Amino acid sequence: MRVFVSLLSGVIFGLGLMVSGMTDTQKVRGFLDVFGAWDPTLIFVLGGAVLPMVVAWRVAAKRKTSPMGEAYPGKPSTRLDGKLVLGALLFGVGWGLGGFCPGPAMASLSYGGWGGLVFVVAMFVGMAIERRLA
Repeated sequence: MRVFVSLLSGVIFGLGLMVSGMTDTQKVRGFLDVFGAWDPTLIFVLGGAVLPMVVAWRVAAKRKTSPMGEAYPGKPSTRLDGKLVLGALLFGVGWGLGGFCPGPAMASLSYGGWGGLVFVVAMFVGMAIERRLA
């Protein structure tokens, strides 16, 4: 059952990314270009992601286990340090240069785009380097 729920969640997430335009690198770059030809339409995607998560976090805070019966992970640290700031900057630069963040890059693999494949390979190399440095 867990595998089915994970697969279904991934398919719905990927379809949502494709329908919303998050896998279109030109649309993402247009959203990030606030001093140029800014395309604000992705704000609705961000709002559509944040609002349900606020509700889900509140529901999860009142429960000890997930609907699948597993324990929730612990609360992440809220401390703002140099590693977090550097990571956020690298993430933003990568998102702006590539036009992908990790989810849309993975979804882009389903339609065979070379840009998405290059981004995903670079992302995994970066993750491996980060693990060695941590």
